[in-house]
Amino acid sequence: MTTQIDSHVQDQTAKDASATVPFLDVLYGRHSVRKYDSSVSISEEEIREMIEIATRAPSSSNMQPWRFLVITDQETKQKLVPVAFNQQQVAEASAIVIVLGDLEMYKKSEEIYDASFKAGFMSEEVKNNMTANSLKMYPSLPAERLKEIVVFDTGLVAMQLMLTARAKGYDTVPMGGYNRDQVIEMFGIPPQYLPTLMLPIGKAATPGHMTPRLPVDEITFFNQM
Repeated sequence: MTTQIDSHVQDQTAKDASATVPFLDVLYGRHSVRKYDSSVSISEEEIREMIEIATRAPSSSNMQPWRFLVITDQETKQKLVPVAFNQQQVAEASAIVIVLGDLEMYKKSEEIYDASFKAGFMSEEVKNNMTANSLKMYPSLPAERLKEIVVFDTGLVAMQLMLTARAKGYDTVPMGGYNRDQVIEMFGIPPQYLPTLMLPIGKAATPGHMTPRLPVDEITFFNQM
């Protein structure tokens, strides 16, 4: 039986497919762009849509530890320039998305698994067991292991966001080069949130270009090293 959520997903998937270009065109057309047309703006609605699509990324136990701090205010973007080691794309891009990892993502496990139960994806018993296991396991993990999981999952969603932006005609550049402590201080980010990636989104003023990749034969091993 098709649930309301199934129907919504099917409708949204059809809408996305009709509104975007072929996947390989998106994949090969995505390049890191560092000079943006500062006259271009992106609406909050469109940013929300891109984030919604990006969050179809997988995550450990479906905990979805990603959170998004979106900066579109020009004055605030300008203040971020020195924090990003004077990289001007931070001021020129239409929006800056700071991808955060929630180190306490397991606190939403009941909400997440209850939604799956109500959609018919799992029984109530499975829902209760998975909720209990998540609430027990994740807080007991060593801090570095928990951080590793969160950083890995936010990397997945960040890649999805970059591809989604490209499909909608925008450009991006993933930035790890910025002062995380200063970002935390500037926005008053609580300790449970770990800034991982800074992502400018906008329209290229100077087109990005393809960069060389190592040959597959140099980086791939079949059955043995």
